[in-house]
Amino acid sequence: MKFCPKCKSIMIPDKNGNMVCRKCGYTEGDEGGPAMVSRVEIEEHEISVLEDDEGVGLPTIKVQCPECGNNLAYWWLRQLRSADESEVRFFRCTKCGKTWREYD
Repeated sequence: MKFCPKCKSIMIPDKNGNMVCRKCGYTEGDEGGPAMVSRVEIEEHEISVLEDDEGVGLPTIKVQCPECGNNLAYWWLRQLRSADESEVRFFRCTKCGKTWREYD
């Protein structure tokens, strides 16, 4: 985090990579030198959870599958609701592949 030398407010990067004070407009990095901040645009990707054999490497837990009765499942957490609410735990049976979730 960078602070403005004039007014001590937080400085933020602009689209050219310079640091600009939000309060007084002081700019650093435009003196002909290299930009102080570089930006990389990242395309949005759809995230799919556990397709085919992607469960390999996930933690497992002893829990009974409601479909086949197997006692071992992969598990992971996802934040589905707002940040102030608890995460949801998902399970996928290592035998039949049934996926279910646990709410708090």
